[in-house]
Amino acid sequence: MVTPLAMLGIGAGAGAIIGSFLGALVMRWPQGRSVVTGRSACDSCGAPLGPLEMIPLLSALALRGRCRRCGGSIAALHFAMELGCAAIGAGAFLLAPFPAAAGWAVLGWILLTLAVLDWRHFWMPDRLTLPLAFLGFTLGLWTTDLALWDRVIGAAAGYGALLAAALAYRAWRGQEGLGLGDAKLLGAIGAWMGWQALPFVLLIASLSALLVTAITAVRQGRLDRARPIPLGTYLCVATLPGWMMLSLLIG
Repeated sequence: MVTPLAMLGIGAGAGAIIGSFLGALVMRWPQGRSVVTGRSACDSCGAPLGPLEMIPLLSALALRGRCRRCGGSIAALHFAMELGCAAIGAGAFLLAPFPAAAGWAVLGWILLTLAVLDWRHFWMPDRLTLPLAFLGFTLGLWTTDLALWDRVIGAAAGYGALLAAALAYRAWRGQEGLGLGDAKLLGAIGAWMGWQALPFVLLIASLSALLVTAITAVRQGRLDRARPIPLGTYLCVATLPGWMMLSLLIG
C-alpha cells in the first residue's frame, strides 16, 4: 500500500519536473523561441546548463539563483513555476486517489501556465486552451462526477457567455474589450467543472479582479482606467474555489 507521504512525494516530484518544462515554456514561447528544441541556457550569458544545473528546485537553491559561470541572475520565474507545479502535484496526489489525482494535477498545471501567460503577456494561446477543453471531456471524467451533458453545456455556456459579452462591448464602444481567449478558457473550465460551477467561477474571478484593481489604485494614488485586466488569470485562480463553493452548496 502506498502511504500518503509517498503519494505526496510522487506528486511533488512529478510537479517539479513538469514545472521545469513549463517554466521554460512561459519564458520562451512569448518570445517566439522553441520550447522543445535547443539546450537550456543561462538567461544572462547564454551558456548551456549542465545536468547538475537543471535539477528542479534543488539547482536553483544550490546556485542561489545565479549562473555559476557569469554570476548573472536566473529568472525567478523558473523556480516559481517549479515550486508552484510541485505544490499542485503534491496537493492533488495527497488529497485525491489515483487516477483522479493525475487529472487534478494536469488541470492545475495547465491553469497555472495560462494564468502566468495572461498576467505577463495578456495572452491565452489556443494551443493550451483548446487541449484543456478536450481534456475536460477525458481526464475530467476522473476528477468530477458529472454527466457528459453537464460538461457539454458547461463548455458551450462558458464560451458563449463571454463571447456574447465581447460582442456586446464591441458594438457598444466600437473597440475590443474582452479577448476571445478568455471565452475559450471559460469554455474549457465548463468542460471540466460543468455549467453549474461557472457562475461561482465568474463571481470569484470578478471579485478578485476588483480587489486587486482597488489595491493597485490605492497604492498608486489613482485609478488607471486604461490599464487592461488579465481576466484569464483570475478565471484560472477562481476555478478550484468556484468548484469548492458549488460542492459546499449542493452538499
